[in-house]
Amino acid sequence: MEKKSNSESDVNAKWDTCLDLTARRVVYSSLGGAFAGLLFFRSPVTRWASIAFGAGIGIGSAYADCSRVFNTSSSTSATLLAPKSTETSVSQAAEE
Repeated sequence: MEKKSNSESDVNAKWDTCLDLTARRVVYSSLGGAFAGLLFFRSPVTRWASIAFGAGIGIGSAYADCSRVFNTSSSTSATLLAPKSTETSVSQAAEE
């Protein structure tokens, strides 16, 4: 019984992570598209197209990360979306 509730909570945590990630990426990339549209385009149609393009980029990147989270084991999925510091990235790059 313990394993079932543990796996259920693991799946729920993965869904929560993916929904949060998707919402943030869609909003931020749509805002980026809106800013780029205001900066570069004059026509409202092209501005809306840049917003839609940004939202599509956000959905695509969130889908890629969520599929990676769901396809990994439960022990490593918690570390996949953890924020990485620049010091860690630099030290890892130096080691390679």
